[in-house]
Amino acid sequence: MKQCPRCRQTYSDDQLNFCLDDGELLTALSQEPPGRRYADDSPPTVLLDQSRVTNPSNWPSAQPPAQWQAQPFQPQQFASPMQRRSRDQTIPTIALILGILSLPMCWCGWMGLPAAVLGYLGMRNADSDPVNYGGRGMAIAGLVMGIISLLVFVLFILISVASR
Repeated sequence: MKQCPRCRQTYSDDQLNFCLDDGELLTALSQEPPGRRYADDSPPTVLLDQSRVTNPSNWPSAQPPAQWQAQPFQPQQFASPMQRRSRDQTIPTIALILGILSLPMCWCGWMGLPAAVLGYLGMRNADSDPVNYGGRGMAIAGLVMGIISLLVFVLFILISVASR
């Protein structure tokens, strides 16, 4: 038999652990007469064995931990993204700008010559060192427009000289 200490409801089912009315933990009743409970109206004290000692004073002194030794740094090659330096495209960009400006002003041949020279230098840099230099297409475009501008300028001079 079990009894609820709060509402004093008794249960004959030994499988129940909690009171069905208020949810209190049920206590087992002794085989004493029904009106009699413990002297101080509290469940008996359960004595447990001594708790386990986790750090006794008679343990041998432990060795100090081994000194940490630094390992040489080895980056992970499969997962770490590498920072790529951008390729230099300054000369091909200037060649392209000068080539574009030289076409409408082909009567003024001074823009076609630097466009052709810088286009050649940018193309040579991109061919010799493609890791550090880029813009081969812009260099070719600047070179071609500069040469066309120079040819139109030379043709313009020849026509003006022949017309006199």
